[in-house]
Amino acid sequence: MDNALLKDLKTRMGKTLSVLMDELASVRTGRASASLLDQIVVEAYGQTTPLNQVASVTVPEARLINVQPWDKSTLGAIEKAILESDLGLNPNNDGQLIRVPLPELTEERRKELVKLVHKYGEQTKIGVRNIRRDGIESLRKAEKNKEISQDDMHGQEKQVQELTDNFIKQIDEAVGAKEDAVMQV
Repeated sequence: MDNALLKDLKTRMGKTLSVLMDELASVRTGRASASLLDQIVVEAYGQTTPLNQVASVTVPEARLINVQPWDKSTLGAIEKAILESDLGLNPNNDGQLIRVPLPELTEERRKELVKLVHKYGEQTKIGVRNIRRDGIESLRKAEKNKEISQDDMHGQEKQVQELTDNFIKQIDEAVGAKEDAVMQV
């Protein structure tokens, strides 16, 4: 019982942490990154499509992202999607390529981004704690149904808590690293 439950909880917590990493990758730092545009969806071919499925995204310089559409007819839609994103970017369309210069982050914008990073971290911690709660409820239910002894239940609850603490620590480290990257001038 305990290995299957712990394995399931670890997998679910891992997925939650993976979502956080994807969210953090989309938060802008002072340097250009192709993953910065990963969250942008483009209205193309009558449906919404992720930007990286209609164009190649490259980073030729530290403060510039180039977006090369595979189909020139999507240039306008891509430019509009980048403009309307909450990233505060101003794309330049030259008819062949969209250049997205990254302006210097102001101190105020950096603080807003740090708040966003903390919000993502807190949401992830809540998710991990909810998974822990589910696991502990499963253990208590198993003990109530006499599937495991009370001693086993307490030992496994301790393992679930250790697993949770480990993931919370990883979340804090990821949030701290991203905060440092955002605040770096």
